[in-house]
Amino acid sequence: MEYVESRRAAIEERLGETVASVEPAELAAQLEHVSLAGGKRVRPTLTVLVCEAAGGEAEDALDFAVGVELVHNASLVVDDIIDKSAVRRGTSSAWAEYGHGPAIVASDGLLGEAFDIFSRNPRAVECVTDALVELGEGEATELVDQPETEAEYMALARRKTGALFRAAAELGAIAADADGRTVEALGEYAERVGVAFQIRDDVLDATAESSDLGKPAGRDEEMDRPSIVRVTDRSPAELDDLAEAEADAAMRALDSLDLPAGEARAYLEDLAEFVVSRET
Repeated sequence: MEYVESRRAAIEERLGETVASVEPAELAAQLEHVSLAGGKRVRPTLTVLVCEAAGGEAEDALDFAVGVELVHNASLVVDDIIDKSAVRRGTSSAWAEYGHGPAIVASDGLLGEAFDIFSRNPRAVECVTDALVELGEGEATELVDQPETEAEYMALARRKTGALFRAAAELGAIAADADGRTVEALGEYAERVGVAFQIRDDVLDATAESSDLGKPAGRDEEMDRPSIVRVTDRSPAELDDLAEAEADAAMRALDSLDLPAGEARAYLEDLAEFVVSRET
């Protein structure tokens, strides 16, 4: 869709400008390696489109969108170190390219640049801080107190993945100067989309080929890492149904708001469908 691609292109341009301005040059190169290697840009695109759906302009949300992507990439750097994954988005992961020390510094650099952006708006700082607390607790749970039941896993997914999706949407609504109820409903929509995304991610890890994913498949089993596939006896088809149930709940949250029809809202509806049908 040309409408969405134009927003992604604007995000990509602003992201490139942001990491290129980092000093020293060596750190900038590492951040570019991590951030510009590709990716779906689902979270930052969500930020921009939520802003527009809530009555703002795309430009109003571009910086927040870049900040969300920087936070997301910082978390991926750490994930790859924990998982000993040498490939990310079809290229070498940060630690495989530069070593563990520089990769950790790169993750810190990404977070620093993100919070430099968010510091201009107190509501944004609170939103992202809450998301990072949830994300950190989710990562710790995954490493130390691994879930053994479906309910425990769903709680983990809401922290590990849903929290940053929620923040991405809430930031878009904040950029549009939306009221509290709108921010909350759009946050719920996005959190549930994020959980559906994670469930589908787990299914793909167990069933897809590495060449299709752009990263090693089968890592959950190899790393003895919790996944929805491993903590239930459901089939992949049944798990896809579970993801669809989360997507349906996301749509109910979206429909609770009187948002005007248009391309931005249409994207939000399409995203809820995409996350449960994607193949990569």
